[in-house]
Amino acid sequence: MSLKPSFTPTTGRSAGLLRIGGCAMVTAAALSACATSPSTAGPGPGARVVTVVAAENFWGSLAAQLGGTHVKVTSIIDNPDADPHDYEPAAADARAMAGAGIALVNGVGYDPWAAKLIAANPAPHRVVLTVGDVVGAKDGDNPHRWYNPGDVRTVLSQITADLKRADPADAAYFDSQYQAVLAHNLKPYLDLVDQIKAAYGGTPVGASESIFAMLAPATGLDLVTPPRFLTAISEGSDPTAQDKATIDAQIHDRKIKVYVYNSQNATPDVQAQVTAAKAAGIPVTVITETLSPAGASFEDWQVAQLTALKRALAEATGK
Repeated sequence: MSLKPSFTPTTGRSAGLLRIGGCAMVTAAALSACATSPSTAGPGPGARVVTVVAAENFWGSLAAQLGGTHVKVTSIIDNPDADPHDYEPAAADARAMAGAGIALVNGVGYDPWAAKLIAANPAPHRVVLTVGDVVGAKDGDNPHRWYNPGDVRTVLSQITADLKRADPADAAYFDSQYQAVLAHNLKPYLDLVDQIKAAYGGTPVGASESIFAMLAPATGLDLVTPPRFLTAISEGSDPTAQDKATIDAQIHDRKIKVYVYNSQNATPDVQAQVTAAKAAGIPVTVITETLSPAGASFEDWQVAQLTALKRALAEATGK
C-alpha cells in the first residue's frame, strides 16, 4: 500500500511541523456534521496555538492530529535512520524543548536524553507528558508503547487533556478533534488489528525484537520467540546461544507461520534468521521502530505494516 500522509508538512526542520487535513470548523452544528474528519480551519483572531515538542515522530504525528490548527508540533526524532535509544540532541533540540508548551516523551528508558533536556531547561508553565507514566509502565517494562493499541488510546486521551489544560478556551475544539481522530483517522488501523485477531488469532509467529511483543497480544497472535532474545536485540546486547538455538529450531521445524523483523535493527543474528525463514518457505514481513517513510502519519505507517502482516498470514495459513 502507498503511504500517503494525511497532513501537509510545513517549512521547518525536516518533517517536524505537521498539519492534518479534514473538514472546516464553522459552527458547532458544522462540527457535528463533519465529526469523522479533523478540522483544518485556522484559529480565529487572538486564538492560542500550543507549541508541542515530541521526542519521537510517532507521538508527534498523533499530537498534531489531535491539536489540528491549534498546535505547532516539532518532532525531534523525525529521521528513520536515527536511533531514539542513543540519540545525541543538538542545541536546537534544547531550545525547542525549552520553549515547549507541552513536552511529549516516551519514557520507560527509551529516550533518557529527552528527560535530560527537560531537566536542563526548566519552564514552570510547560506540561510534561511522559507516556510510560500515563500507561503505568515502569522501568524495565517494554518501552515500545506506541505498538500497543490500548496504550495509544490512553495516550490520545491524555494528550487531549493536556491540550485543554494548556488552552482551556479551545477545549471544545480539542474534544472534537479527539473524537474525529478516533472515528476517522485511526479507524483503518484499529480495524486491521481486530481483523487479524478474528482471522488469525492463535497463529504461532516469530519476531526479531520486543517491538512486536507489544502488538502480538492485540492481534491475538502467539509470539513464541524467547522473550530474552527479543529484549536483547532491542537493547543492543548479545542474545544467548540457547535462545538462538531455540529460534533456529522453530524456523527449521516450521513451528512458526510468519517471521516479523525490525528492518531498522537488523543485526547479524536477525539477518541470519530472516535468511533461514525465507529458505524454509516462511513468509517474512517488516516493521520499523519509527515512522517510515519519515513523512508518513502514524496511521498510514501502521496500516501499511498491518496490511503486510495480514498478507503474510494469509499466505502462510491459506486463509
